Amino acid sequence: MSRGPALAHTREELADLLARARGAGEQVGFVPTMGALHEGHASLMRTARERVGTGPVVASVFVNPLQFAAGEDLDRYPRTLEADLDVCAREGVDIVFAPSAEEVYPGWPQQREPQVTVEPGPLATLLEGRVRPGHFKGVLVVVAKLFGLVRPDVAVFGQKDYQQLVLVRQMVADLCMGVDVVGAETVREPDGLALSSRNRYLDADQRAEAVHLNRALREAQDNARYGVAVALDAARAELRLGKGVDLDYLVVTTPALAELPPVVPPGTEARILVAARLGATRLIDNLPLVLGTTGEDA
Repeated sequence: MSRGPALAHTREELADLLARARGAGEQVGFVPTMGALHEGHASLMRTARERVGTGPVVASVFVNPLQFAAGEDLDRYPRTLEADLDVCAREGVDIVFAPSAEEVYPGWPQQREPQVTVEPGPLATLLEGRVRPGHFKGVLVVVAKLFGLVRPDVAVFGQKDYQQLVLVRQMVADLCMGVDVVGAETVREPDGLALSSRNRYLDADQRAEAVHLNRALREAQDNARYGVAVALDAARAELRLGKGVDLDYLVVTTPALAELPPVVPPGTEARILVAARLGATRLIDNLPLVLGTTGEDA
């Protein structure tokens, strides 16, 4: 049985715990989380372990206040550190970094935002960014900070938060951070619902309705060979079956979240993304598509 991960609450403790691995030239894997860990997070930790071998895997547990707008669920976001440590121990994580807001943002709470931040660019104003202004700025600021503290060789993010994954990769490329950002497959319940810490907010009726999100994406996948319009129509038809599903957006884009051209060549890779509310809980999901009839289907 593993003795469990070492726990660091401060930047200095984290640096001390990583010093031996850095001195030995070992690869460092990193999984940033906001806690309330579930099997989806566990899969990210396993991916990190596969990538770095015997090098240390670090997981952070930090509910980042900068990525929550006024009126969002910062106060009710679950904090379950003891249970999170059990998950990390089970998955062989070596170090858990669980800092306070004051540790991550010196001067907090009087100075609620760093004077030097990360500008996420125009993509951050679309999709999730349109509904949550400033969200991705807060995400990239904390990821940049954590990358600076952990200095990972590999960082693993889930594909469920697909726009976040795209933006983190763009930041790493544009700022020459030298981190290999891995996008791990979304882990799902047996009925297809993407695992999320927010699923626990759903009552029984809402949980039953939530399956229509993934079913809609699957319908789009099944009909993608007929083009974007047909794929979207199939997805919308499925979503209409979810009586409690309040749709925010349903879009098909390029894998980089750019707009598709008016004429899409057969075999074009794309992404379909959905966001919807069920009561007070907002869920997101996405899947890859291959648009148009391929030569094999002709």
